[in-house]
Amino acid sequence: MLTLNNLKSPGSTRNTKRIGRGQGSGWGTQAGKGHKGQKARAGGGVMLGFEGGQMPIYRRLPKRGFSNAPFKTEYAIVTLNQLAAKFSGEEVTREALVAKGLLAGRNKSLPIKILSKGDYNVALTFVNIAKFSKSAQEAIEKAGGKIEKREVK
Repeated sequence: MLTLNNLKSPGSTRNTKRIGRGQGSGWGTQAGKGHKGQKARAGGGVMLGFEGGQMPIYRRLPKRGFSNAPFKTEYAIVTLNQLAAKFSGEEVTREALVAKGLLAGRNKSLPIKILSKGDYNVALTFVNIAKFSKSAQEAIEKAGGKIEKREVK
């Protein structure tokens, strides 16, 4: 099946530019770096934000306020309709979510938050789940499920 990720057209791929490999390559002599100067040297170039010696804008502008972004808590999101499709009456724990394939990669170590989406009518017991949305909590209780906080050994 032809999709955008496997679309090929004439001229869509080019050979890599192998610079500094002699005159026959078309990129000999200065190897595309022009004549002399700081950017032509090995290891040459200027740092990011350099403005030719002028005080850079990130140093000219005042720094004010506080951003909580470095300290925010990220959650691994799992929805109730995902749970209803994979679980039927057993306990929902981090290990069970990983085993059923609902948590993968970085999400395996993040705190879990359960969100309500779609219709839900499976009575499940949730053990050591960090957060629930209000609508998810109501849907769980309405379906006859329980939310438990157990001590982790």
